[in-house]
Amino acid sequence: MTLRRVNVIILVLLAVAFLIIVQRNLLNLSDFLHKEHQDAGMILPFESEPSPNLRPEYERKGEEIPILITAAEERLGAVVAAINSVYQNSKANIVFTIVTQNDTVDHLKTWLSDTRLKYIKHKIVVFNPEHLKGKIPKDSLNLEAAKPLTFARFYLPLYIPEAEKAIYLDDDIIVQGDIQELYETNIKQGHAAAFSDDCDSASSKGIVRGAGNQNNYIGFLDFKKESIKKLGMRANTCTFNPGVIVANLTEWKNQNITQQLEHWMELNTKEDLYSKTLAESITSPPLLIVFYKHHSTIDPMWHVRHLGTTGAGNRYSLPFVKAAKLLHWNGHYKPWGRTSSFSDVWDKWYIPDPTGKFHPVRRHTEDK
Repeated sequence: MTLRRVNVIILVLLAVAFLIIVQRNLLNLSDFLHKEHQDAGMILPFESEPSPNLRPEYERKGEEIPILITAAEERLGAVVAAINSVYQNSKANIVFTIVTQNDTVDHLKTWLSDTRLKYIKHKIVVFNPEHLKGKIPKDSLNLEAAKPLTFARFYLPLYIPEAEKAIYLDDDIIVQGDIQELYETNIKQGHAAAFSDDCDSASSKGIVRGAGNQNNYIGFLDFKKESIKKLGMRANTCTFNPGVIVANLTEWKNQNITQQLEHWMELNTKEDLYSKTLAESITSPPLLIVFYKHHSTIDPMWHVRHLGTTGAGNRYSLPFVKAAKLLHWNGHYKPWGRTSSFSDVWDKWYIPDPTGKFHPVRRHTEDK
C-alpha cells in the first residue's frame, strides 16, 4: 500500500471520528435544551407537538380529595370559576363530583372538555328530584333557596359513596389557598361535619364583624313552635354557614345525618317550623337543627363570607381579601353581576363559555 493511500485512509477515519464527536455534542446540547425549557415550562420551537413532560397537566397522585359542587344552568359560569380556582391553586389529587340537572349536562360537558378544565378528574351526576318529594312546602317553590340543587349537600354519602371524608362548596366561591389544607381540617371525634361559625373567634378581630351580618338561630327557626321548643336550643345561639362543609362521611352515615335532615324537612311541611320574618333559606334550618352544638369549626380564613351582602364586602380591605384562603359571595350580589364587591378577583378565575351562552354582566357593557 502506498504512503499516499495510507494518508487518505487516515484522513477518512479522522473525518468519521470528527462527525461522531459532533453528533454526540449536538445530542447532548439537545438534551440540555430540553431540560432547560422543560424546567421553564416552555415548548421548544423545533418540536411539532409538546412532549408528554411538557403538557400543561401532570398526573396527580396521592390521597384523593373528593369535592362536591352543584351546577345550575343559570349559574354555570360560577361553577367553572370555582372549580378552576380550586384546581389551579393546588397540586392535590382532586376529584370533583358535579351535581346538576338533565338540561345542563351537555352544556357543562362542553365547557369542561373544550377548555383547560379538560384535565380535571370529575364525574357529573344528575340530581334526582324525587329526593325532595313531600319535603318542600308548596309555597316555597319560588324561593331561590328552594331550588333542588341547594339540597344536594344533604346527600353527600350518596354522591361520594366510597369516600370517608369530603368537601362541599357553594358555587359562588373562589379558592385562593391549597384545598388540601381545608381538607385536613380537624373534625372532632363524634362530629360528622365542620362549618364556619357566624360568631367564631375571627369576629373579635373584625373579620366577620366587618361584614356586619352575624346571625342567630331565631333568624331561621320559629321558637314558638312546640317541635322547636322540645329541642331545648337557645334562640340566640350563633348560626354557621353551610356554603362550605368539610364532612366525615363515615360519621355522617353512622349517625344517619341525611335521614335526620329529611325528617326535619318533612316536619316543616306539616308544622311550618322555619322563620318567616328574618330568613328566607329553607336549606339552612334542617342543618342548624341536626348540627346544633355538634359540629367542628373551619378556620375563618377558609371561609371569608358576606362578599355578596349589601355594603358588607366593601368593608374588607384589598390586602385582607388577597390573604383569604376562600372567598364567598353569599348574599344577593354575585361577582358575575353588576354590583358585587371584588368582582375583579372572581374574573381572574372565570373561563369564557365556549358555547357563548353565559356572559358575566358588567356595568361597562351598558355604556357601549
